[in-house]
Amino acid sequence: MGRAKEIIAKTISRQIADPFVRRVHYSGKVDTRTQLCIGFFLDNELHGVAQFSPSIDKRKSIGVVKGTKWNEFIELARLAFDDYLPKNAESRCLSLCMRLIKKNAPHIKFIISYADGTQCGDGTIYRASNFKLIGIKENKSMIMLPDGSVHCKIIFEPGFNPNGKTKQAVLYGKTGIKSSWTANKFLKDMGAKFIEGFQLKYIYFIHPKEIDNLTVPILPFSKIDEMGAGMYKGKKITVAERKNAVKAQEKCAEPSSSEVAFVTT
Repeated sequence: MGRAKEIIAKTISRQIADPFVRRVHYSGKVDTRTQLCIGFFLDNELHGVAQFSPSIDKRKSIGVVKGTKWNEFIELARLAFDDYLPKNAESRCLSLCMRLIKKNAPHIKFIISYADGTQCGDGTIYRASNFKLIGIKENKSMIMLPDGSVHCKIIFEPGFNPNGKTKQAVLYGKTGIKSSWTANKFLKDMGAKFIEGFQLKYIYFIHPKEIDNLTVPILPFSKIDEMGAGMYKGKKITVAERKNAVKAQEKCAEPSSSEVAFVTT
């Protein structure tokens, strides 16, 4: 694992975490509901941040594992790394996260996370870190407004209150909200459109025995290519194509027979 073993993980404040995430994360945004921030340090400098929040839609996620209470699961809302970290750093950092959570919050059973297959990727890091794939859906959550800004549709719902003070929809000019009003109607009136792509849902079991209480099927990773949901660094590409590219690079890196003979004599 090389220098990845030298990475140190520790909790940090949002005052430290938020600026880093805004600068490094592809969305340029933080989750305002974040309750836990873990920073990843190498050579005494911050080079990565994980932010954990209550699940954005607890009603849909609480039933994923039978017998789960409202405070027994969280969501990995943001995961951001800069380019300084070495190879295998991402999976190393996630492993350190899980250890910290298991030690200091043993009541947490599992962690939910979503891979954004519309702008970023299909969850390569999660698959390398023992997350299980439990959902692939055509995107019906990330929308683009006419000004080019991207938002999660849920923040425009009349009952959603992200900042504890005002509804996001009001900030975009919607006043006098009626009970019959819906985000879909409002966004249609604004000219907003869903971004083409997929949303992939992953789960990590802090307590492995809880996998027996999973109420949804674990999907094979091959399902990603089957549904055309592959994406890496914002570009549409299948998982198989990436694997083949890696194999080709490894083959090119192998010494020729003459080089092997020279080395071994």
